[in-house]
Amino acid sequence: MNDRKLPLEIERKYLIRIPDFAVLEKQPLYMKIEIEQAYLKEQERTAGMRIRKSTINGKTTYKKTYKKSITYRTRIEIEDDISEQTWKDLLFNIDPDSIPIKKTRHCFLYQGQFFELDIYEFWNDRATLEIELNSEEEEVNLPPFIEVIKEVTDDNRYKNRSLSYHVVEEEL
Repeated sequence: MNDRKLPLEIERKYLIRIPDFAVLEKQPLYMKIEIEQAYLKEQERTAGMRIRKSTINGKTTYKKTYKKSITYRTRIEIEDDISEQTWKDLLFNIDPDSIPIKKTRHCFLYQGQFFELDIYEFWNDRATLEIELNSEEEEVNLPPFIEVIKEVTDDNRYKNRSLSYHVVEEEL
């Protein structure tokens, strides 16, 4: 398989303190999404697969996504729409050692860059901030209203798949 012809996701991820939501809601292109995602058992056909239910303004969509890391910042990402019934059927194939991730995603534009800020049910003092980039070298303009604890792009413990197995509880 030639990975270069497949769709790529290039992103950076930061561990942040819970922000002021009133400030977030005033940002351009602000959008709030309720997300539930689960990871399928690691078998040859389903390695790197996740299913996701997303709700925006009362409208729910379902997706199945395959991801394969190339570098810490770049992954192959293939995403397909699925039906609600397929979502329910695939829930029977999630890895029994993992828990579904439930989070609220706050999306917004800052200085021409689109950010996704995830608030997880299992943390009350921290969140993550992601940005998709056009290249690994692209500079990130972090918003001044976000308090970054540290970058976690290269820390596998903060990948959503890893968090579904073990929640990181390190001291801040």
